[in-house]
Amino acid sequence: MKKIIITAVICVLVISIAITTVVLKNKKSNDALKIIRVNEVTRSVFYAPQYVAIANGYFAEQGLEIELTTGQGADKVMTAVLAGQSDIGFAGPEASIYVYNEGKEDYTEVFAQLTKKDGSFLVSRTNDKEFKWADLKGSTVIPGRKGGVPYMTLEYVLRKNGLDPQKDLTLDDSIKFDLMAGAFTGGTADYVTLFEPTATMTQNAGKGYVVASVGEEAGEIPYTAYFAKKSYIEQNSDIIQKFTDAIYKGQVWVKEHSATEIAEKIQSFFPDTDVELLANVLQSYIDIDAWNENPILKEESFDRLQTVMEEAGELKQRAPYEKIVNNSYAENSIKK
Repeated sequence: MKKIIITAVICVLVISIAITTVVLKNKKSNDALKIIRVNEVTRSVFYAPQYVAIANGYFAEQGLEIELTTGQGADKVMTAVLAGQSDIGFAGPEASIYVYNEGKEDYTEVFAQLTKKDGSFLVSRTNDKEFKWADLKGSTVIPGRKGGVPYMTLEYVLRKNGLDPQKDLTLDDSIKFDLMAGAFTGGTADYVTLFEPTATMTQNAGKGYVVASVGEEAGEIPYTAYFAKKSYIEQNSDIIQKFTDAIYKGQVWVKEHSATEIAEKIQSFFPDTDVELLANVLQSYIDIDAWNENPILKEESFDRLQTVMEEAGELKQRAPYEKIVNNSYAENSIKK
Protein backbone atom coordinates (compact mmCIF):
# COMPACT_ATOMS: atom_id res chain seq x y z
CA MET A 1 0.00 0.00 0.00
CA LYS A 2 2.86 2.34 0.93
CA LYS A 3 4.53 1.63 -2.43
CA ILE A 4 1.32 2.48 -4.28
CA ILE A 5 0.98 5.80 -2.42
CA ILE A 6 4.63 6.74 -3.10
CA THR A 7 4.22 5.83 -6.79
CA ALA A 8 1.05 7.94 -7.02
CA VAL A 9 2.77 10.93 -5.40
CA ILE A 10 5.72 10.63 -7.82
CA CYS A 11 3.31 10.50 -10.79
CA VAL A 12 1.50 13.61 -9.56
CA LEU A 13 4.81 15.44 -9.16
CA VAL A 14 5.95 14.43 -12.65
CA ILE A 15 2.67 15.58 -14.20
CA SER A 16 2.80 18.88 -12.25
CA ILE A 17 6.34 19.57 -13.40
CA ALA A 18 5.38 18.78 -17.00
CA ILE A 19 2.35 21.09 -16.88
CA THR A 20 4.40 23.88 -15.27
CA THR A 21 7.06 23.52 -17.96
CA VAL A 22 4.49 23.79 -20.75
CA VAL A 23 2.82 26.83 -19.14
CA LEU A 24 6.15 28.60 -18.64
CA LYS A 25 7.21 27.73 -22.18
CA ASN A 26 3.96 29.12 -23.60
CA LYS A 27 4.21 32.23 -21.44
CA LYS A 28 7.77 32.80 -22.58
CA SER A 29 6.68 32.29 -26.19
CA ASN A 30 3.78 34.75 -25.84
CA ASP A 31 5.98 37.29 -24.07
CA ALA A 32 8.38 37.15 -27.00
CA LEU A 33 5.71 38.06 -29.57
CA LYS A 34 5.85 41.59 -30.94
CA ILE A 35 2.44 43.27 -30.70
CA ILE A 36 1.35 44.94 -33.95
CA ARG A 37 -1.64 47.27 -33.80
CA VAL A 38 -3.74 46.77 -36.93
CA ASN A 39 -6.80 48.91 -37.66
CA GLU A 40 -9.24 47.31 -40.11
CA VAL A 41 -11.84 49.40 -41.92
CA THR A 42 -14.70 47.07 -40.92
CA ARG A 43 -15.29 43.51 -39.73
CA SER A 44 -16.33 41.49 -42.76
CA VAL A 45 -16.13 37.98 -44.19
CA PHE A 46 -14.66 39.82 -47.18
CA TYR A 47 -11.35 39.84 -45.29
CA ALA A 48 -11.24 36.09 -44.75
CA PRO A 49 -7.53 35.66 -45.69
CA GLN A 50 -6.57 38.02 -42.85
CA TYR A 51 -8.59 36.09 -40.27
CA VAL A 52 -7.24 32.80 -41.57
CA ALA A 53 -3.69 34.11 -41.16
CA ILE A 54 -4.45 34.96 -37.53
CA ALA A 55 -6.37 31.73 -36.78
CA ASN A 56 -3.73 29.50 -38.36
CA GLY A 57 -0.97 31.14 -36.34
CA TYR A 58 0.88 32.52 -39.37
CA PHE A 59 1.60 35.78 -37.56
CA ALA A 60 2.70 33.96 -34.41
CA GLU A 61 5.11 31.91 -36.55
CA GLN A 62 6.68 35.22 -37.54
CA GLY A 63 6.92 36.34 -33.89
CA LEU A 64 4.00 38.76 -34.24
CA GLU A 65 0.80 39.15 -32.23
CA ILE A 66 -1.99 41.09 -33.97
CA GLU A 67 -3.97 43.56 -31.88
CA LEU A 68 -6.96 44.08 -34.16
CA THR A 69 -9.33 47.04 -33.92
CA THR A 70 -12.13 48.06 -36.28
CA GLY A 71 -12.13 51.69 -37.40
CA GLN A 72 -15.49 51.75 -39.21
CA GLY A 73 -14.34 53.85 -42.16
CA ALA A 74 -11.15 54.39 -44.15
CA ASP A 75 -10.88 57.97 -42.93
CA LYS A 76 -10.91 56.82 -39.31
CA VAL A 77 -8.33 54.09 -40.03
CA MET A 78 -6.01 56.60 -41.69
CA THR A 79 -6.42 59.07 -38.81
CA ALA A 80 -5.38 56.36 -36.33
CA VAL A 81 -2.30 55.45 -38.40
CA LEU A 82 -1.15 59.06 -38.87
CA ALA A 83 -1.67 59.76 -35.16
CA GLY A 84 0.45 56.74 -34.21
CA GLN A 85 -2.48 55.00 -32.53
CA SER A 86 -2.20 52.10 -35.01
CA ASP A 87 0.92 50.69 -36.67
CA ILE A 88 -0.76 49.32 -39.79
CA GLY A 89 -3.97 50.38 -41.48
CA PHE A 90 -6.21 48.14 -43.55
CA ALA A 91 -8.53 50.04 -45.88
CA GLY A 92 -8.84 51.27 -49.44
CA PRO A 93 -5.66 52.64 -51.08
CA GLU A 94 -7.57 55.84 -51.86
CA ALA A 95 -6.83 56.96 -48.29
CA SER A 96 -3.09 56.86 -49.03
CA ILE A 97 -3.61 58.76 -52.28
CA TYR A 98 -5.48 61.54 -50.45
CA VAL A 99 -2.74 61.83 -47.81
CA TYR A 100 0.04 61.93 -50.41
CA ASN A 101 -1.74 64.62 -52.43
CA GLU A 102 -2.14 66.73 -49.30
CA GLY A 103 1.65 67.05 -49.31
CA LYS A 104 2.26 65.25 -46.02
CA GLU A 105 5.97 64.44 -45.75
CA ASP A 106 5.50 61.23 -43.78
CA TYR A 107 2.75 59.86 -46.03
CA THR A 108 1.59 56.26 -46.02
CA GLU A 109 2.76 53.51 -48.36
CA VAL A 110 0.67 50.52 -49.40
CA PHE A 111 2.74 47.34 -49.03
CA ALA A 112 0.24 44.48 -49.42
CA GLN A 113 -3.10 44.12 -51.21
CA LEU A 114 -5.74 41.69 -49.92
CA THR A 115 -8.89 42.14 -52.02
CA LYS A 116 -9.28 42.96 -55.72
CA LYS A 117 -13.03 43.44 -56.06
CA ASP A 118 -15.62 45.60 -54.33
CA GLY A 119 -16.95 43.46 -51.50
CA SER A 120 -20.36 45.07 -51.15
CA PHE A 121 -23.71 43.72 -52.35
CA LEU A 122 -26.73 45.73 -53.37
CA VAL A 123 -29.71 45.02 -51.11
CA SER A 124 -33.20 45.96 -52.30
CA ARG A 125 -36.34 46.56 -50.31
CA THR A 126 -38.25 44.49 -52.88
CA ASN A 127 -37.49 41.08 -54.34
CA ASP A 128 -36.19 42.12 -57.77
CA LYS A 129 -35.54 38.69 -59.25
CA GLU A 130 -34.83 40.18 -62.68
CA PHE A 131 -32.83 43.13 -61.33
CA LYS A 132 -31.00 45.40 -63.78
CA TRP A 133 -28.80 48.30 -62.72
CA ALA A 134 -31.02 50.60 -64.79
CA ASP A 135 -33.77 49.83 -62.25
CA LEU A 136 -32.04 52.20 -59.82
CA LYS A 137 -33.25 55.21 -61.79
CA GLY A 138 -35.41 57.42 -59.57
CA SER A 139 -34.54 55.49 -56.41
CA THR A 140 -32.67 56.37 -53.22
CA VAL A 141 -29.55 54.37 -52.33
CA ILE A 142 -27.45 54.35 -49.15
CA PRO A 143 -23.88 53.97 -50.54
CA GLY A 144 -21.56 54.83 -47.66
CA ARG A 145 -19.23 57.79 -47.18
CA LYS A 146 -18.70 60.11 -50.14
CA GLY A 147 -15.08 59.85 -51.25
CA GLY A 148 -14.72 56.29 -50.01
CA VAL A 149 -14.09 53.41 -52.42
CA PRO A 150 -17.53 51.78 -51.87
CA TYR A 151 -19.26 55.03 -52.83
CA MET A 152 -17.00 55.73 -55.81
CA THR A 153 -17.15 52.15 -57.12
CA LEU A 154 -20.95 52.26 -57.04
CA GLU A 155 -20.84 55.52 -59.02
CA TYR A 156 -18.51 53.82 -61.51
CA VAL A 157 -20.99 50.96 -61.92
CA LEU A 158 -23.89 53.39 -62.35
CA ARG A 159 -22.08 55.26 -65.12
CA LYS A 160 -21.11 51.97 -66.74
CA ASN A 161 -24.83 51.19 -66.94
CA GLY A 162 -25.85 54.54 -68.39
CA LEU A 163 -26.96 56.27 -65.19
CA ASP A 164 -25.89 59.71 -63.99
CA PRO A 165 -25.24 59.41 -60.22
CA GLN A 166 -26.06 63.11 -59.71
CA LYS A 167 -29.23 63.28 -61.77
CA ASP A 168 -30.86 59.87 -62.17
CA LEU A 169 -31.05 58.81 -58.52
CA THR A 170 -30.34 59.95 -54.96
CA LEU A 171 -27.22 58.73 -53.15
CA ASP A 172 -27.80 59.36 -49.46
CA ASP A 173 -24.33 59.67 -47.93
CA SER A 174 -25.53 61.14 -44.64
CA ILE A 175 -25.50 57.78 -42.83
CA LYS A 176 -22.36 56.47 -41.11
CA PHE A 177 -20.89 53.22 -42.39
CA ASP A 178 -21.73 51.14 -39.32
CA LEU A 179 -25.32 52.45 -39.24
CA MET A 180 -26.23 51.78 -42.88
CA ALA A 181 -27.92 48.40 -42.35
CA GLY A 182 -29.93 49.71 -39.39
CA ALA A 183 -31.07 52.78 -41.31
CA PHE A 184 -32.18 50.63 -44.24
CA THR A 185 -34.08 48.09 -42.14
CA GLY A 186 -35.62 51.03 -40.31
CA GLY A 187 -37.23 52.24 -43.54
CA THR A 188 -34.67 54.62 -45.07
CA ALA A 189 -33.99 54.38 -48.85
CA ASP A 190 -34.92 51.85 -51.51
CA TYR A 191 -31.49 50.18 -51.68
CA VAL A 192 -28.33 49.90 -49.59
CA THR A 193 -24.86 48.52 -50.28
CA LEU A 194 -23.72 46.12 -47.54
CA PHE A 195 -20.76 43.86 -46.90
CA GLU A 196 -21.11 40.26 -45.82
CA PRO A 197 -22.32 38.76 -43.58
CA THR A 198 -24.54 41.83 -42.99
CA ALA A 199 -26.13 41.67 -46.45
CA THR A 200 -27.23 38.04 -46.12
CA MET A 201 -28.27 38.51 -42.49
CA THR A 202 -30.50 41.41 -43.59
CA GLN A 203 -32.05 39.17 -46.23
CA ASN A 204 -32.51 36.25 -43.81
CA ALA A 205 -34.27 38.58 -41.39
CA GLY A 206 -36.80 39.39 -44.14
CA LYS A 207 -35.70 43.03 -44.23
CA GLY A 208 -34.31 43.11 -47.78
CA TYR A 209 -33.09 41.10 -50.77
CA VAL A 210 -29.56 40.76 -52.15
CA VAL A 211 -29.98 41.53 -55.85
CA ALA A 212 -26.47 42.22 -57.20
CA SER A 213 -22.72 42.25 -56.52
CA VAL A 214 -21.09 45.66 -56.95
CA GLY A 215 -17.67 44.01 -57.26
CA GLU A 216 -18.71 41.61 -59.99
CA GLU A 217 -20.07 44.50 -62.06
CA ALA A 218 -17.15 46.89 -61.41
CA GLY A 219 -14.30 44.48 -62.21
CA GLU A 220 -10.82 44.35 -60.70
CA ILE A 221 -9.78 47.23 -58.46
CA PRO A 222 -7.38 47.41 -55.47
CA TYR A 223 -10.17 47.56 -52.94
CA THR A 224 -8.50 46.93 -49.59
CA ALA A 225 -4.81 46.86 -48.75
CA TYR A 226 -2.37 47.28 -45.87
CA PHE A 227 -0.47 50.51 -45.39
CA ALA A 228 1.77 52.22 -42.84
CA LYS A 229 3.60 55.51 -42.50
CA LYS A 230 6.74 55.69 -44.60
CA SER A 231 8.82 56.25 -41.47
CA TYR A 232 7.34 53.18 -39.77
CA ILE A 233 8.11 50.99 -42.77
CA GLU A 234 11.69 52.28 -42.96
CA GLN A 235 12.28 51.72 -39.24
CA ASN A 236 10.49 48.35 -39.09
CA SER A 237 11.18 46.69 -42.43
CA ASP A 238 11.62 43.29 -40.76
CA ILE A 239 8.15 43.55 -39.17
CA ILE A 240 6.56 44.61 -42.46
CA GLN A 241 8.19 41.64 -44.20
CA LYS A 242 7.02 39.19 -41.55
CA PHE A 243 3.53 40.68 -41.64
CA THR A 244 3.38 40.36 -45.44
CA ASP A 245 4.66 36.77 -45.26
CA ALA A 246 1.80 35.88 -42.91
CA ILE A 247 -0.81 37.58 -45.09
CA TYR A 248 0.47 35.76 -48.17
CA LYS A 249 0.17 32.41 -46.39
CA GLY A 250 -3.43 33.33 -45.53
CA GLN A 251 -4.14 34.12 -49.18
CA VAL A 252 -2.67 30.82 -50.33
CA TRP A 253 -4.62 28.84 -47.72
CA VAL A 254 -7.93 30.44 -48.71
CA LYS A 255 -7.24 29.73 -52.38
CA GLU A 256 -6.71 26.04 -51.62
CA HIS A 257 -9.70 25.43 -49.34
CA SER A 258 -13.49 25.32 -49.65
CA ALA A 259 -15.97 27.88 -48.38
CA THR A 260 -16.99 25.53 -45.56
CA GLU A 261 -13.39 24.96 -44.47
CA ILE A 262 -12.74 28.72 -44.48
CA ALA A 263 -15.96 29.32 -42.53
CA GLU A 264 -14.94 26.85 -39.82
CA LYS A 265 -11.54 28.51 -39.58
CA ILE A 266 -12.80 32.11 -39.16
CA GLN A 267 -16.01 31.61 -37.18
CA SER A 268 -14.43 32.94 -33.97
CA PHE A 269 -14.27 36.36 -35.65
CA PHE A 270 -18.04 36.20 -36.29
CA PRO A 271 -19.42 34.59 -33.11
CA ASP A 272 -23.02 35.57 -33.90
CA THR A 273 -22.97 33.91 -37.35
CA ASP A 274 -23.27 30.17 -37.85
CA VAL A 275 -20.88 28.21 -40.06
CA GLU A 276 -23.47 27.46 -42.73
CA LEU A 277 -24.26 31.14 -43.25
CA LEU A 278 -20.57 32.01 -43.27
CA ALA A 279 -19.93 29.33 -45.88
CA ASN A 280 -22.72 30.69 -48.08
CA VAL A 281 -21.42 34.25 -48.03
CA LEU A 282 -17.83 33.08 -48.48
CA GLN A 283 -18.95 31.23 -51.59
CA SER A 284 -20.35 34.53 -52.87
CA TYR A 285 -16.88 36.07 -52.61
CA ILE A 286 -15.26 33.02 -54.18
CA ASP A 287 -17.72 33.24 -57.08
CA ILE A 288 -16.69 36.83 -57.91
CA ASP A 289 -12.96 36.09 -57.40
CA ALA A 290 -12.73 38.73 -54.66
CA TRP A 291 -9.32 37.95 -53.17
CA ASN A 292 -5.83 38.60 -54.48
CA GLU A 293 -3.78 35.45 -55.04
CA ASN A 294 -0.75 37.32 -53.61
CA PRO A 295 -0.10 40.68 -51.89
CA ILE A 296 1.15 42.53 -55.01
CA LEU A 297 -0.78 45.65 -56.04
CA LYS A 298 -0.54 45.92 -59.83
CA GLU A 299 -0.02 49.26 -61.54
CA GLU A 300 -2.92 48.78 -63.98
CA SER A 301 -5.24 48.07 -61.05
CA PHE A 302 -3.97 51.17 -59.25
CA ASP A 303 -4.60 53.23 -62.40
CA ARG A 304 -8.19 51.97 -62.56
CA LEU A 305 -8.73 53.05 -58.95
CA GLN A 306 -7.55 56.56 -59.81
CA THR A 307 -9.84 56.59 -62.85
CA VAL A 308 -12.76 55.69 -60.57
CA MET A 309 -11.74 58.50 -58.21
CA GLU A 310 -11.43 61.01 -61.06
CA GLU A 311 -14.83 60.14 -62.49
CA ALA A 312 -16.31 60.58 -59.01
CA GLY A 313 -14.82 64.09 -58.85
CA GLU A 314 -12.69 63.16 -55.83
CA LEU A 315 -9.25 63.28 -57.47
CA LYS A 316 -7.79 66.37 -59.12
CA GLN A 317 -4.23 65.09 -59.43
CA ARG A 318 -3.05 61.52 -59.83
CA ALA A 319 -0.55 60.18 -57.30
CA PRO A 320 2.51 58.34 -58.66
CA TYR A 321 2.24 54.57 -58.35
CA GLU A 322 5.88 54.21 -57.27
CA LYS A 323 5.32 56.60 -54.35
CA ILE A 324 2.13 55.08 -52.98
CA VAL A 325 2.83 51.39 -53.63
CA ASN A 326 5.80 49.44 -52.25
CA ASN A 327 5.66 45.91 -53.63
CA SER A 328 9.13 44.86 -52.46
CA TYR A 329 7.81 43.01 -49.38
CA ALA A 330 5.13 41.19 -51.39
CA GLU A 331 7.71 40.18 -53.99
CA ASN A 332 9.98 38.81 -51.25
CA SER A 333 7.09 36.84 -49.76
CA ILE A 334 6.39 35.18 -53.11
CA LYS A 335 10.07 34.32 -53.64
CA LYS A 336 10.19 32.55 -50.30
